[in-house]
Amino acid sequence: MANFSKSTVPQFSVDVYQNEFLPEGGRDVSAIVTVTSTGGGTTGRQQLVPGGGGTAGVVIMVDCSGSMDYPATKMRGAREATAAAVDTLRDGTAFAVVAGTHVAKEVYPGNGGLAVADARTRAEAKESLRRLSAGGGTAIGTWLRLADRLLSSTGLTIRHGILLTDGRNEHESPEELRAALDACAGRFTCDARGVGTDWEVKEVTGIASALLGSADIVADPAALAADFTSMMGQAMGKGVADVALRLWTPVGVEIAYVKQVAPTVEDLTGRRTEAGPRAGDYPTGSWGDESRDYHVSVRVPQAAIGQEMLAARVSLIAPDPLGGDPKPLSQGLVRAVWTDDLAMSTSINPQVAHYTGQAELADVIQQGLDARKSGDHDGATAKLGRAVQLAAASGNADTAKLLSKVVDVVDVATGTVRLKAKVAEADEMTLETRSTKTVRVKR
Repeated sequence: MANFSKSTVPQFSVDVYQNEFLPEGGRDVSAIVTVTSTGGGTTGRQQLVPGGGGTAGVVIMVDCSGSMDYPATKMRGAREATAAAVDTLRDGTAFAVVAGTHVAKEVYPGNGGLAVADARTRAEAKESLRRLSAGGGTAIGTWLRLADRLLSSTGLTIRHGILLTDGRNEHESPEELRAALDACAGRFTCDARGVGTDWEVKEVTGIASALLGSADIVADPAALAADFTSMMGQAMGKGVADVALRLWTPVGVEIAYVKQVAPTVEDLTGRRTEAGPRAGDYPTGSWGDESRDYHVSVRVPQAAIGQEMLAARVSLIAPDPLGGDPKPLSQGLVRAVWTDDLAMSTSINPQVAHYTGQAELADVIQQGLDARKSGDHDGATAKLGRAVQLAAASGNADTAKLLSKVVDVVDVATGTVRLKAKVAEADEMTLETRSTKTVRVKR
């Protein structure tokens, strides 16, 4: 087991934003929990190398199905992007490259394990990329299972995958892919990218969601290298893995939901694992120097005016690097206070209001695009109009710009729009892929 110096372990802080005041009979309590990690991966540039191997491991999975040759720029872009990602690896990082078709094959190092990054292995890995050629089908579950085997072959603390695909997962059933995702969830995180426009957005975003990574579209293969470099740089910045948001609630308190709401919307409610009496853990993946926001909603028992109670205790939990029991890294409290002051009980906390709108924005974009695809133009117009309204109100300029490529905006304030007669496929897929990206609330 690796020994960690203090400079490589992030320090966590938890801040809770809420209106704790409830009217008589009120039961619903919402809070935004901001978790901030500092002093970890991106500030300590050295990579620990315990026992001759890196504490971080990355497997790059490259789609080599036949469609990657149409056009040939996709395969060329994939090779260049993988080479750029390999160049971004820190010395001491364990890594491998996998070629994915209807089967998964090790490209480098090819010995059933991982190489340790240094000048020699990086050069060897880039030379091996010449063997990447297009041919065969697509069975992404096999790629993920091989990545899992490789990453579990040694005692890594940070385990990460990068997956590139250009097509639909046509050579295994949805159930087989789901089984692979279930088997890999919690074992490594994975960023997923779709290149071109022939892949299925829900497949790629579903992979990233299940494995607590990011998803995006790279419509132009020429942009792959810059994207892979950025992804690998972020992976190299992670300082601690397997962090969980632990929610403890008193007797009588029901949990409505737990969602990540920044930098993206991700519902964690169904991913709870029990962690003792009235406590449950929600996975958050790996952390470097960063900040994320979570929306916690609970329902408390009714109480009389003047009473107050602890509605929930939120803690950050991470594995002990020395093998002991996990210990809280930081915690915050969610409170409930009953009052007959109408102004106090009806005030909506700005953070809660903002992220409620951001979550709705993600939902209505997805609903609007689904309606558009099914030919329900009225439904699509209504939902995407509401999205335009929400994006403007919350200052989400990036999403507003993406929406403007799908609809003509007549009136922002009322959400009045017209569907464009012709929409570039890349523009529609970009909006769908990035629909869950949020902006932070201004404090």
